[in-house]
Amino acid sequence: MAKMTPAAWMARALELARRGHYTTDPNPRVGCVLVKQQRCVGEGWHERAGEPHAEIHALRAAGEAARRATAYVTLEPCSHQGRTGPCAVALIEAGVRKVVVAMADPNPAVAGRGIAMLREAGIEVEVGLLEAEARALNPGFVSRMERGRPFVRLKMAMSLDGRTAMASGESQWITGPHARTAVQRLRAQSSAILTGVESVIFDNSRLTVRAAQLGLENAETVAARQPLRVVVDTRLRLPLAAACLREPGRTLVATVTGHDAERRARLEAAGAEVRAFPAGADGRVDLAALLRHLAAEEEANEVLLETGATLAGAMLDAELVDEMALFVAPTLLGGEARPLFALPGLTRMAQQRPLEILDIRAVGRDWRITARPLATGAEGHAKVP
Repeated sequence: MAKMTPAAWMARALELARRGHYTTDPNPRVGCVLVKQQRCVGEGWHERAGEPHAEIHALRAAGEAARRATAYVTLEPCSHQGRTGPCAVALIEAGVRKVVVAMADPNPAVAGRGIAMLREAGIEVEVGLLEAEARALNPGFVSRMERGRPFVRLKMAMSLDGRTAMASGESQWITGPHARTAVQRLRAQSSAILTGVESVIFDNSRLTVRAAQLGLENAETVAARQPLRVVVDTRLRLPLAAACLREPGRTLVATVTGHDAERRARLEAAGAEVRAFPAGADGRVDLAALLRHLAAEEEANEVLLETGATLAGAMLDAELVDEMALFVAPTLLGGEARPLFALPGLTRMAQQRPLEILDIRAVGRDWRITARPLATGAEGHAKVP
């Protein structure tokens, strides 16, 4: 049997971490493998917040075999007492010989402390093996810790001619069932779903994760954690009978200061949580302030932006979109139908908004394009890193 390399063991830890893809929020997805004499003696992953971390599961599986073993962990073991005990202490007490860490904890308040604790106990520690892969596993957690805002993924469904709805607002359904399943999974991995009030008025979407459409073995467990629903509503126009107000979970209505007190009271009586934010230069909700609130107060890692052209364009203008999931249907809606983005003021080619295409793949009869907006200069040219 071929000898497993350290990278192969870490790849296994990353594979385990992905099993918590839909369930760990707001915690990061983490995996751990304990290896002794080229044999896995224990492995585990973090399944959900409030329950044991990956290292604890692996140590329990290994028992006494953990002594003098090497631990491969996708994220620096924690050093503080939270809802569970510090994993660094558990590794020390188990007598592991070495710990290989893919990436340090990006939380500036705790980064490096777990590693320091292990080294002070005489344990050899290596950091950085498959770091890029580990960071990609937790884009939202990394973003929240390093930038103070969630990772924002914009999802839109469009026709081949770039239209999202008929002029009347009718939009169901442009894409097929496979694409809708993919969207349900995007919702399930997100901490929050962000939309504009216009979208709610036209579509009356529930903005929920629906177990029957997930196509996952643990669909019921995944759907039990409903993402926070966030409706940007500057003038408090959300209908009191909106479907999203009657669904399990919370609906946060983001408005501006100086709102209508009576209307706010009626919305709150209907089940909404109304919060006022500063107004931006355009008089609408300051979107950057809203994202900072979601990170700091709601522990939101990944936010799924499901909305219409106006809010989507505003988020792009503010450079607050990190990734785009564009579902393209093989159909045409015509020039009178609604466009993908409202980006007023673009009159010259020099002002175009460049994207980097990361992936294109078939999803049933449709196509999914994963793209990343590139930062632009004054004239719209992409900035070279």
